[in-house]
Amino acid sequence: MESAFDKKKIRGDITRIANPVFIELLLGTLFGMVDMMMLGRSGSTEITTASIAAVGITNQLIFVGLSLVQALNVGATAMVARYIGSGKTDKIESVVKHIIIMTQIFLVLPILYLGLVKSLWVMEVLGAESDTISIGMGYFRVVTLGFIFQGFNFSLFAALRGAGDTRTPMNINIKVNLLNVFGNAVLIFGLLGFPALGVTGAGISTAVSQFIASILLVRYLIKSKGHIKLNLRHRFKIDNDVIYNLVKIGVPASLEQIAFRAGILIFTRMVATLGTIAYATHQICINIMNLSFTPGQAFGTAASTLTGRSLGAQDPDLAERYIKESRGIGSIISALMGLLFFFLGPYVAMLYTDSPEVIAEATRVLKLMAFIMPFQGSQLIVAGGLRGAGDTIWTLVATFAGIIGVRIVLAWLFVVVLGYGLLGAWLSVLIDQFVRWVFISLRFRTNKWKYISIR
Repeated sequence: MESAFDKKKIRGDITRIANPVFIELLLGTLFGMVDMMMLGRSGSTEITTASIAAVGITNQLIFVGLSLVQALNVGATAMVARYIGSGKTDKIESVVKHIIIMTQIFLVLPILYLGLVKSLWVMEVLGAESDTISIGMGYFRVVTLGFIFQGFNFSLFAALRGAGDTRTPMNINIKVNLLNVFGNAVLIFGLLGFPALGVTGAGISTAVSQFIASILLVRYLIKSKGHIKLNLRHRFKIDNDVIYNLVKIGVPASLEQIAFRAGILIFTRMVATLGTIAYATHQICINIMNLSFTPGQAFGTAASTLTGRSLGAQDPDLAERYIKESRGIGSIISALMGLLFFFLGPYVAMLYTDSPEVIAEATRVLKLMAFIMPFQGSQLIVAGGLRGAGDTIWTLVATFAGIIGVRIVLAWLFVVVLGYGLLGAWLSVLIDQFVRWVFISLRFRTNKWKYISIR
């Protein structure tokens, strides 16, 4: 029987890790929304619509890269948490160096090639129309270049979170996001004597902010006295156990993200066939929906870290309690946010655009989004716990079934065959999230994730 003291301690551990992540993601998403709002007010309707569409197109490539980086980093987070739980902290620095090098070689370089050398082809494949390409090409290339630093930062943030240090990523991201918003205002509108660069200015500000974040991170880790540190005087040695663990955990997670992003690309192409206005509306809703991910991601991070640490300490029952408690708190927050979207949707949409047509369509989508959020939040948190245990096979199965087997098929049916438009596309998102929630919940109940081992 769980005592009140134990439950209070468990909640305290969860909120200590989740709260900084939640604040970081919430503010980061709000800053991103402000950026999008700036672009929505930066010129004529034709220019702003194409600019917003350009951001959406660029994000498709960057999100593919970041998703793969995060997938590889799942292994790093799980390993760091396990090693701390089992007292093998001497292995952590090797994990950090391996993840940085592998990320840059195997993930960052291919994205740079696609974004800088094959930029026109990639934009066309992603569904950009001629107006979006002409206005957004500069943004596309600059943001891709900044991916060097973004990938580096994600690797170190994953290691820090595996150690339970979520305050450092929060502090750094808040600083650079504030800088990014200021830089966007200056470069988009041409303030303080700078030229008005529109969407390209937003890209420059984003890339510079990521570079500064890398500098802050390296400076912190060189001086760090915690579990995560960088000692440049220590020679890097290839560790077969570290590589084995990263591959064992990271490959299924990477395949999951490939399936997810491939599905999203196909889904986005279907939406793009509805025209630039529908696509811009879709991007506004995606931008708002990023806010809805924050509870699931924050408490999923807590579940992942605490699950890995508990399993490292040979206490699987404690790991289960951490996941259940994280799911309960995060799901309540997701449901409350859903109510806000349901009742305040028109006012949120008005922040982005003056177009009555876009506002009306976005409002309908936001009402549907309110029903998506409880399933989305719950499955993200439990999936985070499974990943912390190193159980990435079933999260792959759930994502493949939901995205490829449900969302793509139903989006084709609702959008192409039945002609339900943008609302039909988002209805397929609701059903997809429900199916993934079922898969993840069933896997969690088997308890098989408790017995996955790492070297």
